[in-house]
Amino acid sequence: MHLQNNINAQEALDKLIQGNKAYIDTEKSLVDISHAKRKHTLENGQQPFAVIVSCSDSRVIPESIFSAGLGDLFVIRVAGNVMDDHQLGSIEYAAEHLGIKLIVVLGHNHCGAVDAAINHDPEGYVKFITDEICTAIGDEKDEYKACCLNVKHSVDIIESSFEIHKEEEEHGLKVIGALYHLEDGRVEFGI
Repeated sequence: MHLQNNINAQEALDKLIQGNKAYIDTEKSLVDISHAKRKHTLENGQQPFAVIVSCSDSRVIPESIFSAGLGDLFVIRVAGNVMDDHQLGSIEYAAEHLGIKLIVVLGHNHCGAVDAAINHDPEGYVKFITDEICTAIGDEKDEYKACCLNVKHSVDIIESSFEIHKEEEEHGLKVIGALYHLEDGRVEFGI
């Protein structure tokens, strides 16, 4: 079942860019989180206009960064914004069943997971994350470049999914990378 979402990838990207500008320019939230909005989304379902795959870092809050409210974004958060079957399944669901036309992998500078991959040798389950990042960045030691390579790697994994490729071909879905700058709140698209 494929729902028709009436917003294309470029319109979704424009909304994210304008939302990020509003976020940078304001000191408090401008989005509707009212009881009426919650009731509306309960009764009418969610209709997010974009999937955002972001790092779990507590300073990276996609709904705030893009001035988005309830039901606007389908957010998947995992340390280091790495991809595995769980994230891909969630993305495929959002594209196929919710009709979303834009997927953004949102990395950020000064990422602790990227730093751990470059400068440390973690143990335990964290190693699954840093090993994936090491695959993405190779021998890169520059933190900014490594963060960008990590985002590109996740974009490539998403685009290699058969279902996502089919959605790109048949329904105009786009997958892009972006980097959030912690120091000023700006999102750099097209990573």
